[in-house]
Amino acid sequence: MIAVIVPAHNEADDIGRCLEAVNEAAVHPGLEGEPVVTVVALDACTDGTGGVCALHGAAAVALDARCVGVARAAAARYALDLGARWIASTDADTVVPADWLWKQVACGADAFCGVVDVAEWRDYPPAVREAFAGRELSCDGHRHIHGANLGLSAAAYEKVGGFPPLATGEDVALVRALECSRASIAWRARPVVFTSARRSSRAPQGFSSFLQALEREVLGTPAALPPAQALVR
Repeated sequence: MIAVIVPAHNEADDIGRCLEAVNEAAVHPGLEGEPVVTVVALDACTDGTGGVCALHGAAAVALDARCVGVARAAAARYALDLGARWIASTDADTVVPADWLWKQVACGADAFCGVVDVAEWRDYPPAVREAFAGRELSCDGHRHIHGANLGLSAAAYEKVGGFPPLATGEDVALVRALECSRASIAWRARPVVFTSARRSSRAPQGFSSFLQALEREVLGTPAALPPAQALVR
């Protein structure tokens, strides 16, 4: 069984598109009918996120941590208890392609690290888009780490103790632990997932904060880029 985990805090407006895409990826012929379960961690949700998850057949784990690391770990634990052999991670405001799961489990490594792109740039100026494209190198062997496009075997996950309880950078910490454990990692440019350029951040120093810091930098107001997203690893 394959599991997809999604942390969510008041994501009723976006998570439906995410789950529709995950459901499409779950029936890719390359998976040869292997069951796929989607687990959403409802972290302090006060809106209709849970109802949207139910409509799309996703399992839900409720918690009140206000911490993305704790949320991802809770969803992963639920999936492991169900017997998942592979855990794929994405975000509630992200849309994955149809071959996403197939390409992850077929990557030939203990873990998969992919890249992200932005589907809708909203009010960001073209210079920000160009700067982002220059930083997010879309080639195999890249060193980017994104919780929105990440996957690993259950064995590798449990060996390193899973996602740490961090408010940001939990994905980076997990991959660093994998590297220290000598796990094999496929740094692949495809498949790409598309995430949003919304300005309301769910996690401190997350992707939204990174884009806004990049905007300030491009417009001539230097600001430190969030370490979890800014480094070309």
